[in-house]
Amino acid sequence: MTKVLHINAGLENGGGLTHIVSLLQDWQGPAVHLLVFAEGPVAQAARAAGIPTTVLHFKSRYDLGVLKSLADFINAGGYDIVHAHGARAVLFLRLISRRIRCLKVATVHSDPQLDFMGRGVIGDAFTKLYISSLKKMDHLYPVSSPFYDRLRSFGIPADRLTLILNGITFAAAPPVRTAHTGFNMIYVARLHPVKDHALLLRALAQVHLPHAHLWLVGDGPEQAALQQLAADLHLTDTITFSGFQTPAQIRALYLRMDLALLTSISESFPLVLLEAANAGVPVLSSKVGDVAKLVAHPDLGYLFTPGDQAGLAAQLQAAYRDWGLGTLAAKGSALRTYAAAHFSLHQLQDTLWHSYQDLLRKEPVRHG
Repeated sequence: MTKVLHINAGLENGGGLTHIVSLLQDWQGPAVHLLVFAEGPVAQAARAAGIPTTVLHFKSRYDLGVLKSLADFINAGGYDIVHAHGARAVLFLRLISRRIRCLKVATVHSDPQLDFMGRGVIGDAFTKLYISSLKKMDHLYPVSSPFYDRLRSFGIPADRLTLILNGITFAAAPPVRTAHTGFNMIYVARLHPVKDHALLLRALAQVHLPHAHLWLVGDGPEQAALQQLAADLHLTDTITFSGFQTPAQIRALYLRMDLALLTSISESFPLVLLEAANAGVPVLSSKVGDVAKLVAHPDLGYLFTPGDQAGLAAQLQAAYRDWGLGTLAAKGSALRTYAAAHFSLHQLQDTLWHSYQDLLRKEPVRHG
């Protein structure tokens, strides 16, 4: 029986966490195991979901002392495939590649050239190391067409790439919405430059939305700067910085939201938009990654060009106008129907499982 181990640093609290936990919680194939390098949000969410989880308890983000424990765990478990999620997991898997007997694969959740954005010389060094490590994997799973193209630009051949699109388990029926007043917007994302919260704040200050309120859900290195920008733009009373929220808390928030936002300069196929769709909340997003495959026509939501403040402002006004006319909710219902038909978790799992089997037929793993 094929044995698969998924590994992650364990400190992810955004879309990567949701992807890993939802994928493994409802996995339809043989049993899988999750190993994380440190106690944190991923281990906590995985255990709550009933996923078999091991924590190695490394002391710092790049504690190389964890490498022996990682290699020993993989070999003792007799895993056929080790599937890495995140830059540190890919790097560590590369560093122990000669000590382990398994196929090494990785999901590429974000643009490798932007993962260490804003970290100066050290960030540049880690970017090069990460890209080099990706090239050493036996197979890669980019989660959007642009990420697939990016990996191809690194010289990685097409037969070592399989494009996957995120999927979730959609509820059988739309959730019951919570009555509320005003025009409620939500942006669920870590506070990081690639998410371009600053563009959203400037666009919000530019338009006149008298009954609007924005919830920013997430934490990160940009929090202080964004709070100062909100104050400078006189938006303090219009914005709530909610900090990190659990998936259950986010689902509860969606029930009283009228619009879900995403203003990133780079994305894959964002799980956060699928979660919004599951709640029947229409979306307004930058046209990044494969978002246009979800918001496939105007009846499903609103799109703008990344970095285009005027375009974002115009779409905010359009959504607000539709809310005032009472037609905005219909976009959320239509989005939910479309997403459930095209982006289920079962489709994602089926693609991965068949890929695993193809890899093992081409290169059987010999334990011993």
